Amino acid sequence: KTMLVIGGGYIGLEMGSVWSRLGTKVTVVEKLDRIVPTMDGEIATEFMKSLEKQGLEFKLSHKVVATKSGSKDVEVTMESEQDKKQVKDKFNVVLMSIGRKPNTEELNLEKIGVKLNDQQAIEVDQQYKTSVDNIYAIGDVAPGPMLAHKAEEEGVACVEIINGQKTHMNYDTIPAIVYTNPEVASVGKTEEQLKESKTEYKVGKFPFMANGRALTTSESEGFVKILADKKTDAILGAHIIGHDAGQLVAEIVTAMEFGGSAEDIARICHAHPTTSEAVKEAALNVDGRSIHI
Repeated sequence: KTMLVIGGGYIGLEMGSVWSRLGTKVTVVEKLDRIVPTMDGEIATEFMKSLEKQGLEFKLSHKVVATKSGSKDVEVTMESEQDKKQVKDKFNVVLMSIGRKPNTEELNLEKIGVKLNDQQAIEVDQQYKTSVDNIYAIGDVAPGPMLAHKAEEEGVACVEIINGQKTHMNYDTIPAIVYTNPEVASVGKTEEQLKESKTEYKVGKFPFMANGRALTTSESEGFVKILADKKTDAILGAHIIGHDAGQLVAEIVTAMEFGGSAEDIARICHAHPTTSEAVKEAALNVDGRSIHI
Protein backbone atom coordinates (compact mmCIF):
# COMPACT_ATOMS: atom_id res chain seq x y z
CA LYS A 1 0.00 0.00 0.00
CA THR A 2 2.88 2.39 0.71
CA MET A 3 6.36 2.75 -0.79
CA LEU A 4 9.31 5.01 -0.09
CA VAL A 5 11.66 5.68 -3.00
CA ILE A 6 15.11 6.79 -1.87
CA GLY A 7 16.49 9.00 -4.62
CA GLY A 8 14.68 11.36 -6.99
CA GLY A 9 16.57 10.44 -10.14
CA TYR A 10 15.42 8.93 -13.44
CA ILE A 11 15.07 5.32 -12.29
CA GLY A 12 13.48 6.08 -8.94
CA LEU A 13 10.82 8.26 -10.55
CA GLU A 14 10.15 5.75 -13.33
CA MET A 15 9.62 2.92 -10.83
CA GLY A 16 7.75 5.12 -8.37
CA SER A 17 5.32 6.37 -11.01
CA VAL A 18 4.58 2.80 -12.12
CA TRP A 19 3.70 1.71 -8.59
CA SER A 20 1.67 4.88 -8.08
CA ARG A 21 -0.48 4.06 -11.11
CA LEU A 22 -0.99 0.59 -9.66
CA GLY A 23 -2.50 2.16 -6.54
CA THR A 24 0.48 2.42 -4.20
CA LYS A 25 0.97 5.56 -2.12
CA VAL A 26 4.49 6.61 -3.16
CA THR A 27 6.79 9.01 -1.32
CA VAL A 28 10.12 10.10 -2.82
CA VAL A 29 12.93 11.33 -0.57
CA GLU A 30 15.74 13.29 -2.23
CA LYS A 31 18.84 14.73 -0.55
CA LEU A 32 19.04 17.70 -2.92
CA ASP A 33 16.49 20.50 -3.22
CA ARG A 34 15.07 19.28 -6.56
CA ILE A 35 14.36 16.08 -8.42
CA VAL A 36 16.57 14.82 -11.27
CA PRO A 37 19.47 17.22 -10.62
CA THR A 38 20.90 16.76 -14.13
CA MET A 39 17.65 17.85 -15.78
CA ASP A 40 16.92 21.38 -16.99
CA GLY A 41 15.55 23.21 -13.95
CA GLU A 42 12.38 24.53 -15.58
CA ILE A 43 11.54 21.07 -16.89
CA ALA A 44 12.24 19.48 -13.50
CA THR A 45 9.84 21.89 -11.79
CA GLU A 46 7.08 21.11 -14.29
CA PHE A 47 7.86 17.40 -13.98
CA MET A 48 7.46 17.39 -10.20
CA LYS A 49 4.17 19.28 -10.43
CA SER A 50 2.87 16.65 -12.83
CA LEU A 51 3.93 13.77 -10.58
CA GLU A 52 2.37 15.46 -7.54
CA LYS A 53 -0.94 15.69 -9.43
CA GLN A 54 -0.70 11.93 -9.88
CA GLY A 55 -0.40 11.45 -6.11
CA LEU A 56 3.35 11.14 -5.55
CA GLU A 57 4.69 12.99 -2.51
CA PHE A 58 8.18 14.48 -2.29
CA LYS A 59 10.49 15.15 0.63
CA LEU A 60 13.25 17.26 -0.86
CA SER A 61 16.41 18.28 1.02
CA HIS A 62 16.05 15.17 3.20
CA LYS A 63 18.17 12.07 3.59
CA VAL A 64 17.51 8.66 5.13
CA VAL A 65 19.63 8.15 8.24
CA ALA A 66 18.14 4.93 9.62
CA THR A 67 15.79 2.07 8.77
CA LYS A 68 14.26 -0.61 10.95
CA SER A 69 12.52 -3.59 9.40
CA GLY A 70 9.43 -4.99 11.06
CA SER A 71 7.14 -7.91 10.25
CA LYS A 72 4.95 -5.83 7.92
CA ASP A 73 6.59 -2.41 7.61
CA VAL A 74 9.90 -0.61 7.46
CA GLU A 75 10.36 2.30 9.86
CA VAL A 76 12.41 5.01 8.17
CA THR A 77 14.10 7.96 9.84
CA MET A 78 14.66 10.96 7.57
CA GLU A 79 16.72 14.04 8.39
CA SER A 80 16.37 17.54 6.96
CA GLU A 81 19.49 18.87 5.23
CA GLN A 82 18.56 22.37 6.43
CA ASP A 83 17.68 22.24 10.13
CA LYS A 84 18.74 18.61 10.83
CA LYS A 85 15.31 17.80 12.26
CA GLN A 86 14.37 14.13 12.01
CA VAL A 87 11.02 12.60 11.13
CA LYS A 88 9.95 8.97 11.23
CA ASP A 89 7.45 7.19 9.02
CA LYS A 90 6.51 3.62 8.13
CA PHE A 91 6.29 2.10 4.66
CA ASN A 92 5.41 -1.37 3.37
CA VAL A 93 8.32 -1.27 0.92
CA VAL A 94 11.48 0.81 0.52
CA LEU A 95 13.04 1.11 -2.94
CA MET A 96 16.69 2.18 -3.03
CA SER A 97 17.52 4.21 -6.13
CA ILE A 98 20.55 6.41 -5.45
CA GLY A 99 22.51 5.78 -8.63
CA ARG A 100 24.48 2.99 -10.21
CA LYS A 101 28.11 2.14 -10.70
CA PRO A 102 29.79 -0.20 -13.20
CA ASN A 103 29.59 -3.86 -12.22
CA THR A 104 33.32 -4.55 -12.52
CA GLU A 105 34.18 -5.85 -9.05
CA GLU A 106 34.11 -9.55 -9.93
CA LEU A 107 35.87 -9.30 -13.29
CA ASN A 108 39.35 -9.49 -11.70
CA LEU A 109 40.56 -6.82 -14.10
CA GLU A 110 43.46 -5.87 -11.85
CA LYS A 111 45.03 -9.27 -12.54
CA ILE A 112 45.50 -8.40 -16.20
CA GLY A 113 46.38 -4.75 -15.65
CA VAL A 114 43.16 -3.07 -16.77
CA LYS A 115 42.84 0.25 -14.92
CA LEU A 116 39.65 1.50 -13.29
CA ASN A 117 38.72 5.05 -12.32
CA ASP A 118 37.35 6.18 -8.94
CA GLN A 119 33.81 5.16 -9.96
CA GLN A 120 35.02 1.64 -10.83
CA ALA A 121 34.54 2.28 -14.54
CA ILE A 122 37.15 0.96 -16.96
CA GLU A 123 39.45 3.74 -18.15
CA VAL A 124 39.46 4.08 -21.94
CA ASP A 125 40.90 6.51 -24.47
CA GLN A 126 39.04 8.12 -27.38
CA GLN A 127 39.28 4.84 -29.30
CA TYR A 128 37.83 2.79 -26.39
CA LYS A 129 41.21 1.17 -25.71
CA THR A 130 41.93 0.19 -22.12
CA SER A 131 45.34 0.22 -20.47
CA VAL A 132 45.95 -3.24 -21.95
CA ASP A 133 46.60 -3.73 -25.66
CA ASN A 134 43.78 -5.41 -27.60
CA ILE A 135 41.26 -4.97 -24.77
CA TYR A 136 38.47 -2.46 -25.41
CA ALA A 137 35.56 -1.35 -23.24
CA ILE A 138 32.19 0.24 -24.08
CA GLY A 139 28.79 0.76 -22.51
CA ASP A 140 27.99 0.60 -18.81
CA VAL A 141 31.47 -0.54 -17.74
CA ALA A 142 33.04 2.51 -19.43
CA PRO A 143 32.68 6.16 -18.32
CA GLY A 144 29.62 8.15 -19.32
CA PRO A 145 25.86 7.79 -19.03
CA MET A 146 24.54 4.26 -18.58
CA LEU A 147 22.19 4.26 -21.55
CA ALA A 148 21.51 1.36 -23.92
CA HIS A 149 21.61 3.56 -27.03
CA LYS A 150 24.91 5.11 -25.94
CA ALA A 151 26.38 1.62 -25.49
CA GLU A 152 25.08 0.53 -28.90
CA GLU A 153 26.68 3.48 -30.68
CA GLU A 154 29.94 2.92 -28.81
CA GLY A 155 29.90 -0.74 -29.82
CA VAL A 156 29.56 0.15 -33.50
CA ALA A 157 32.25 2.84 -33.27
CA CYS A 158 34.61 0.51 -31.41
CA VAL A 159 34.32 -2.26 -34.00
CA GLU A 160 34.85 0.23 -36.81
CA ILE A 161 38.03 1.43 -35.10
CA ILE A 162 39.28 -2.14 -34.65
CA ASN A 163 38.65 -2.74 -38.37
CA GLY A 164 40.61 0.37 -39.30
CA GLN A 165 37.55 2.30 -40.47
CA LYS A 166 36.71 5.94 -39.86
CA THR A 167 34.08 6.41 -37.19
CA HIS A 168 32.15 9.10 -35.39
CA MET A 169 30.74 9.44 -31.86
CA ASN A 170 29.25 12.70 -30.60
CA TYR A 171 28.53 12.58 -26.88
CA ASP A 172 26.84 15.99 -27.01
CA THR A 173 23.94 14.55 -29.01
CA ILE A 174 23.04 11.52 -26.89
CA PRO A 175 19.39 11.90 -25.85
CA ALA A 176 18.18 10.98 -22.36
CA ILE A 177 14.58 9.94 -21.75
CA VAL A 178 12.61 9.53 -18.53
CA TYR A 179 9.94 6.92 -19.26
CA THR A 180 7.17 8.24 -17.06
CA ASN A 181 3.79 9.72 -17.90
CA PRO A 182 4.38 12.36 -19.15
CA GLU A 183 7.72 11.48 -20.70
CA VAL A 184 10.70 13.79 -20.38
CA ALA A 185 13.36 13.97 -23.10
CA SER A 186 16.59 15.96 -23.17
CA VAL A 187 19.59 16.44 -25.41
CA GLY A 188 22.52 18.83 -25.16
CA LYS A 189 22.92 21.60 -22.61
CA THR A 190 20.51 22.76 -19.92
CA GLU A 191 19.92 26.42 -19.12
CA GLU A 192 21.89 26.00 -15.91
CA GLN A 193 24.90 24.66 -17.80
CA LEU A 194 24.79 27.51 -20.32
CA LYS A 195 24.60 30.10 -17.54
CA GLU A 196 27.49 28.46 -15.70
CA SER A 197 29.65 28.53 -18.84
CA LYS A 198 28.53 32.13 -19.51
CA THR A 199 27.28 31.17 -22.96
CA GLU A 200 24.93 33.71 -24.53
CA TYR A 201 21.77 31.93 -25.61
CA LYS A 202 18.13 32.41 -26.53
CA VAL A 203 15.11 30.28 -25.65
CA GLY A 204 12.09 29.14 -27.63
CA LYS A 205 9.17 27.35 -25.96
CA PHE A 206 5.84 26.03 -27.15
CA PRO A 207 3.11 24.39 -25.02
CA PHE A 208 1.27 21.27 -26.13
CA MET A 209 -1.89 23.05 -24.95
CA ALA A 210 -1.65 25.04 -28.20
CA ASN A 211 -1.10 21.96 -30.39
CA GLY A 212 -4.18 20.60 -32.16
CA ARG A 213 -3.13 16.94 -32.15
CA ALA A 214 -2.26 17.02 -28.45
CA LEU A 215 -5.64 18.56 -27.65
CA THR A 216 -7.64 16.00 -29.64
CA THR A 217 -5.84 13.11 -27.94
CA SER A 218 -6.16 14.70 -24.47
CA GLU A 219 -2.36 14.75 -24.11
CA SER A 220 -1.88 18.51 -23.84
CA GLU A 221 0.36 18.58 -20.76
CA GLY A 222 3.90 19.92 -21.09
CA PHE A 223 5.95 21.88 -23.61
CA VAL A 224 8.94 21.90 -25.95
CA LYS A 225 11.97 24.03 -25.07
CA ILE A 226 14.85 24.78 -27.45
CA LEU A 227 18.08 26.56 -26.48
CA ALA A 228 20.09 28.20 -29.26
CA ASP A 229 23.28 30.22 -29.48
CA LYS A 230 22.45 33.93 -29.37
CA LYS A 231 24.80 34.80 -32.23
CA THR A 232 24.89 31.75 -34.50
CA ASP A 233 21.41 30.30 -33.77
CA ALA A 234 23.02 26.83 -33.45
CA ILE A 235 20.93 24.52 -31.28
CA LEU A 236 22.71 23.98 -27.96
CA GLY A 237 20.09 21.89 -26.21
CA ALA A 238 16.45 20.84 -26.19
CA HIS A 239 14.12 19.64 -23.48
CA ILE A 240 10.61 18.25 -23.86
CA ILE A 241 8.05 17.21 -21.28
CA GLY A 242 4.88 15.66 -22.63
CA HIS A 243 3.36 12.70 -24.42
CA ASP A 244 5.82 10.99 -26.79
CA ALA A 245 8.66 13.35 -25.81
CA GLY A 246 11.14 10.55 -26.47
CA GLN A 247 9.97 10.32 -30.07
CA LEU A 248 9.87 14.07 -30.68
CA VAL A 249 13.41 14.76 -29.47
CA ALA A 250 14.89 12.65 -32.29
CA GLU A 251 14.32 15.45 -34.81
CA ILE A 252 16.30 17.87 -32.67
CA VAL A 253 19.06 15.31 -32.12
CA THR A 254 19.39 15.00 -35.91
CA ALA A 255 19.60 18.76 -36.33
CA MET A 256 22.26 19.05 -33.62
CA GLU A 257 24.30 16.18 -35.07
CA PHE A 258 24.64 18.06 -38.34
CA GLY A 259 25.23 21.47 -36.75
CA GLY A 260 21.71 22.68 -37.40
CA SER A 261 20.11 25.87 -36.16
CA ALA A 262 16.70 26.69 -34.76
CA GLU A 263 15.97 28.36 -38.10
CA ASP A 264 16.68 25.06 -39.90
CA ILE A 265 13.94 23.31 -37.93
CA ALA A 266 11.62 26.29 -38.29
CA ARG A 267 11.91 26.13 -42.09
CA ILE A 268 10.98 22.42 -42.30
CA CYS A 269 7.38 21.59 -43.20
CA HIS A 270 5.82 19.55 -40.38
CA ALA A 271 2.67 17.55 -41.09
CA HIS A 272 -0.62 18.73 -39.61
CA PRO A 273 -2.08 17.64 -37.29
CA THR A 274 0.92 16.14 -35.45
CA THR A 275 2.63 16.83 -32.15
CA SER A 276 5.85 17.40 -34.11
CA GLU A 277 4.44 20.82 -35.00
CA ALA A 278 5.24 21.82 -31.41
CA VAL A 279 8.93 21.34 -32.19
CA LYS A 280 8.66 23.65 -35.22
CA GLU A 281 6.77 26.23 -33.18
CA ALA A 282 9.38 26.16 -30.40
CA ALA A 283 12.09 26.66 -33.03
CA LEU A 284 10.17 29.62 -34.44
CA ASN A 285 9.74 31.01 -30.95
CA VAL A 286 13.52 31.11 -30.42
CA ASP A 287 13.22 34.41 -32.30
CA GLY A 288 9.71 35.24 -31.11
CA ARG A 289 8.04 34.12 -34.35
CA SER A 290 5.76 31.31 -33.18
CA ILE A 291 2.53 31.32 -35.18
CA HIS A 292 0.04 29.68 -32.84
CA ILE A 293 0.74 31.44 -29.53
